[in-house]
Amino acid sequence: MGLRYTGGVLSATYNGLNYPVTTVEYLVVAGGGGTTSAISGGGGAGGVLTATGYTITAGSSITVTIGAGGAGSTTGTGNDGSSSSFGFITALGGGGAGGSTGRTGGSAGGSGYFVTTVVAGTVGQGNAGGGGAGNGSTILTGGGGGGAGSAGRSTDGNIGLTGAGGSGIVSTISGSPQVYGSGGSGGGKNTTTVVGLTTYGGGVGASSTNVTQSKGTDGLPNTGGGAGGAPDYGGGGATNQASGGSGIVIIRYPSYLLPAASTTGSPETYIAGQYRVYKFIANGTITF
Repeated sequence: MGLRYTGGVLSATYNGLNYPVTTVEYLVVAGGGGTTSAISGGGGAGGVLTATGYTITAGSSITVTIGAGGAGSTTGTGNDGSSSSFGFITALGGGGAGGSTGRTGGSAGGSGYFVTTVVAGTVGQGNAGGGGAGNGSTILTGGGGGGAGSAGRSTDGNIGLTGAGGSGIVSTISGSPQVYGSGGSGGGKNTTTVVGLTTYGGGVGASSTNVTQSKGTDGLPNTGGGAGGAPDYGGGGATNQASGGSGIVIIRYPSYLLPAASTTGSPETYIAGQYRVYKFIANGTITF
């Protein structure tokens, strides 16, 4: 086998033929969960799946789906994030969070105030959300959303600290370190501190007094981060909800192998070190 340049790209040759792609490494991240308007837990992170050795069939189109972040809700529980997929690999959307029990998903949403229930995430994709707590009607706290790296923190209503979102995981598949799948931290009433905030990508929960309204932050796009929890309604009405961050799909393989024959969805394509990288943030396909 030798090496030659074809169209400015280094390719492998064997008996004069370009060497094809047979397997790729992938990262699939789903959308994070949203939160609701009143003293909610943090949204669960989108599920994260990563592995090497995905088998490629030459000439066959592989579908890529990017999950949207779950929208915030003014009632009940924030919406779950949507799943992301690469071929037959599917990461589940993060669970929504609200004033009641968080929902399961890739990672689960945190439970709201007075709800101590801890909801499990999906094994191999994420972790549990934390439980909420309350101290009468004075101090109310939401649990943290689960993350791909660790569970969301449960809270203690007696000390007025809301639950931190679970940590994400660090991947270098794009060519540089990036955190994916962080849970959102919980919101609260009459709280002044959010425990540990959260790792990159997850939303930060808000706290408030009875008359001061603030809002949790959205999960960051293309990280699968869960939304930050809401504070009390305050004087501004039910407008405190936040949305989860959208997902992403990244694949790579040694750069000396042939580039893809075609793609749709306008993935970002580049060489990073020894690898050829395809980064999808919109639905599309790839054919080798």
